[in-house]
Amino acid sequence: MKAPLLMRAASALAALTLATSAAAATSDFGSCGSALRSSATAQGIPAERFDQLFADVTPDLSVLPLLNAQPEFTTPIWDYLAALVDSQRVNDGRSRLAQHRALLEQISAQYGVDPATVVAVWGVESDYGRVFGKRPLLQSLATLSCNGRRQPFFKGELLALLKLINSGDLNPAGLTGSWAGAFGHTQFMPSTYARIAVDGDADGRRDLVASIPDALASTANYLKQSGWRTGQPWGVEVRIPAGFNAALAGRTKRKPLADWRALGITLVDGAPLRAQAIADDANAALLLPAGAKGPALLVFRNYDAIYSYNAAESYALAIATLADRLRGGSGLSAAWPTDDPGLGRDERRQLQTLLLARGHPIGTADGMVGNATRRAIQVEQQRLGWKDADGRAGTRILQALRDAKPASPTAFSLPANHTQLVQSPILRSNVSMKDVQGLSTGDFNGFTAWKVETPFSTAAISVFGGQLLSFVPKGGQDVMWLSPSAKQPPTPIRGGSPVCWPYFSRQGQSNDVPSHGFVRTVSWELRDARREADGTLVLTLAPPPLDSLTLRLQMVLRIGRTLEQELITENTGSQPVSFTQALHNYFNVSDALKVDVTGLDGLTYLDKLDNGNAHVQQGDWNLRDPRDPGRSDRIYTQAGGHYVLRDPGFKRAIDITTTGSRTAVVWNAGEAAAAKMDDIGTGWRNYVCVEAGNVGPDVIELAPRGRHTLKQTFEVKPL
Repeated sequence: MKAPLLMRAASALAALTLATSAAAATSDFGSCGSALRSSATAQGIPAERFDQLFADVTPDLSVLPLLNAQPEFTTPIWDYLAALVDSQRVNDGRSRLAQHRALLEQISAQYGVDPATVVAVWGVESDYGRVFGKRPLLQSLATLSCNGRRQPFFKGELLALLKLINSGDLNPAGLTGSWAGAFGHTQFMPSTYARIAVDGDADGRRDLVASIPDALASTANYLKQSGWRTGQPWGVEVRIPAGFNAALAGRTKRKPLADWRALGITLVDGAPLRAQAIADDANAALLLPAGAKGPALLVFRNYDAIYSYNAAESYALAIATLADRLRGGSGLSAAWPTDDPGLGRDERRQLQTLLLARGHPIGTADGMVGNATRRAIQVEQQRLGWKDADGRAGTRILQALRDAKPASPTAFSLPANHTQLVQSPILRSNVSMKDVQGLSTGDFNGFTAWKVETPFSTAAISVFGGQLLSFVPKGGQDVMWLSPSAKQPPTPIRGGSPVCWPYFSRQGQSNDVPSHGFVRTVSWELRDARREADGTLVLTLAPPPLDSLTLRLQMVLRIGRTLEQELITENTGSQPVSFTQALHNYFNVSDALKVDVTGLDGLTYLDKLDNGNAHVQQGDWNLRDPRDPGRSDRIYTQAGGHYVLRDPGFKRAIDITTTGSRTAVVWNAGEAAAAKMDDIGTGWRNYVCVEAGNVGPDVIELAPRGRHTLKQTFEVKPL
């Protein structure tokens, strides 16, 4: 009996809808997409589930060049190991060993792999869970399944990933990894995950993304399955004799230790090779990762187990040597055959800080060397006259920039239009207030200001000087202190966050120019304002152009849950210009005598109350310092950029982070000096200045067309 016509029509419509959905899910991948869908359904993935997962997946062809550019094979080994076995990774790894001691001991007892090796894999693969990879896994694997030279391999990995998602082991939402599909704390490929992963926390799932116990136990299981021998070393550093035949080296060219001993190989300290003192392995292979003039190593079966994790010599050596460092070792004894060794992250951050100080727009000093940093290095190498201007971040360029003669501040002349600008009260704005919700103009404590209201905070910025006057988190007290007796323009406003630019104090300047720069006593212009989706407001302001000054300044304020402030300086001229600067923050405190500032311990400071002599900060800063109690005027050089102002009276901590700032200035006039200042007076106990800047010896030298950004962020937290 036939179904009624209406039912047949509905069935046909449903079939058409499913077909249309399937076509839409894989249309961007063409016939390959349809084939992937068929393969997935043939292996038990419901068609509806496949279509749901691929509804928004499109090809990402940017992964294809990476097939032939893996760093394990393209980076000099001394650079590769310097980046992966640096002091930060060693210190972090030792912390993880202590933090997860009980878990790691349990894993070691179960799988026979020592804790240091497991943690070393974790450190190299994801920096202990900090870096999982940013590429959507389904997108990368689908792209590589349909393009490039290893399509069958990546198709198998894609299908394995779909099975893991379908089984409930993995949550597909936000699932990211490397360009090749490795993911999780210890970066398993999906097929390896399916075969090797274990449930380390006994919750019924194998989740190497969200579960550290699962990830570490699975890593130990992988090494065990790869032939790890409990209690045996991965290898030992050795010394080869002069004239040694380097052709005998290679991971697969194994010989008994007696044979290597007969060829003149000894331990690195010259002691003879003895099997009982090294390993139970009958055979060993000799590695010369940088040729006969670099370190030499004899490696055993455990090295092969590590190598199997990612078949690259430099990768295996990174894990092996990191594990040795985590056990307390000092690393390889022999030097690499180069006069320009690679840099760890601390040194890379130092290099980037020096590049930022020269006006290179490379972002922040995060220790990650990208294209912008490499371009900046290349410019500096060319400036130094190097023929090999390759943009490489090595010891040579770092030392060259360290040794460069410190810049002296440019002696600026008073711009011809400065007096006219100081006397002009004009409110300049390219923005219609009515077009930006939460933005208005009006009076704030007697000053004409742009006023900001967001769901998270309020703020006020003076037109005169472009000066932040107030930032009040919702339900809290003002972060900034504004003097109740602050003078009206053209006198600089006492309080808030004055912009000192292009020089701080009178550094390098004659008495013919005003102290602390030109822009704090002129009316600024609001150039742009926009409201973000959550209600945060972003304002772009600038002072008017100053005659004969090739430097241009722009300020960006982002006001929301936090306050972010950027000073962006550009050199529009044809000659380098050196300048100093500061955001002269007056923070509102309950009692200046009772607050502390962390983040300065151990730094060298120049004490302006002691004729600029240098001292070293001992502990947190406060006005209770017995060396000079009740007052402070200190310039901390080479500062770290993270400080916390702890205020027990207001029961809050103001977290201050800076980038592009090598100096912190901490100032309070103290009772005696404040009594002589009629815009401070008894108010000296209500503020502490913690200033982000580049002052004293930390001078910025900005190349022609160079750009420098000083940024500070305030976040208020409960104490």
